[in-house]
Amino acid sequence: MAAFQQFKLPPILPDLLTLYSYDRVFAGGLMSIYAVIGLLASLGLAAAMMRFGPPRILTGALVFLFIGNMFGLAAPLSAAAMMAGRACEGLGFAILAILGPVYANRNAAPRHLPLAIALTAIWIPVGQLSAGALAPLAHALGDWRLVWLISLVVVLIFGGWARSIYRHRRFDMVAGIGQVTATPISAAERRRLIVAAIIFLLWSTQYFAYMTWLPQFLIEVHGLGPTAAIFGYALPVVLLIGFSLLTARGLRAGLPLAPLLTGALVLQAGIWLTMGWADSAASGLLSLVLYGVGIGITPVCLFGMPAAILGPMRSGPKAFAILMTGRNCGVLIGPILLPQLIVLTADWHAAGPVFSAGTALAAVLAGGLALALRAAAR
Repeated sequence: MAAFQQFKLPPILPDLLTLYSYDRVFAGGLMSIYAVIGLLASLGLAAAMMRFGPPRILTGALVFLFIGNMFGLAAPLSAAAMMAGRACEGLGFAILAILGPVYANRNAAPRHLPLAIALTAIWIPVGQLSAGALAPLAHALGDWRLVWLISLVVVLIFGGWARSIYRHRRFDMVAGIGQVTATPISAAERRRLIVAAIIFLLWSTQYFAYMTWLPQFLIEVHGLGPTAAIFGYALPVVLLIGFSLLTARGLRAGLPLAPLLTGALVLQAGIWLTMGWADSAASGLLSLVLYGVGIGITPVCLFGMPAAILGPMRSGPKAFAILMTGRNCGVLIGPILLPQLIVLTADWHAAGPVFSAGTALAAVLAGGLALALRAAAR
């Protein structure tokens, strides 16, 4: 539900650009504002969860999501109102982005932890696919606001469901949050968490640039129609989900997390580097497939880092707030950086070497983190 709020924008973005003549950098900012809010709020939200408890914070998240959708529906012609609406949604998203992984890690039995991490990793693509599935219907009806209306209804349904769970105690919505951990985070563990956050930053930069602008790229460069572009957009997302679940099985079978992450990042760096040559239908399809494999492995490994570094029961709001700070930086940079590169060079393919270099740096850091975790285990 949270990811749907963020990713309802990219499939509808071509419509908004046509109807309201938004500047492209501003349009990228409608995605990046989520990151700005996350950067400003994540560490404070972790402290608030520890003080007030997750149920109250969850209620606040739903209220902000509701208000944000209302802004978008009420005044899409106003750039300020549209940005304000996305900012409110971003605050709700920032809360759920921390709370969801903490719930999953705290409530999973040890043998189910890899599956919990995989489900944590695929919440973004499931939200993307949900939004992408609605976009063709909105196009057929000629009204993008259908997506925002459904988004509003989903928030209300989720709020009712969460209240029912809380009232009937069918799930521990506190999950031990607020209890003082027996072992505080050491300086070495904090450094490893920060390195993991930097890897998340570099990976998210290229991932959110790719996924925000892929529909527009397929329309402008490959000449696809809006509906066909959405299917092209959905392909790597479907692969992401499948390979995330496969990665969870591999981790449960004993595959080392950090080396797996390193390999996936190397693959994605290669895809960016060769993107300029993937101009035929066959090579373009192969590029989408291989990219989908890489992005399926990476988030499982990244969301698994707090448990790998601290252990499952110590991977609470503070650890995930550090990790999500890195992610939010990437969400801020990527959707804005790519259109700036296009403006400067008048060439979509100019982004390839830039994002390839950033992803390659992430692979180097992941390799170093793998060595550090192996040394710590010894």
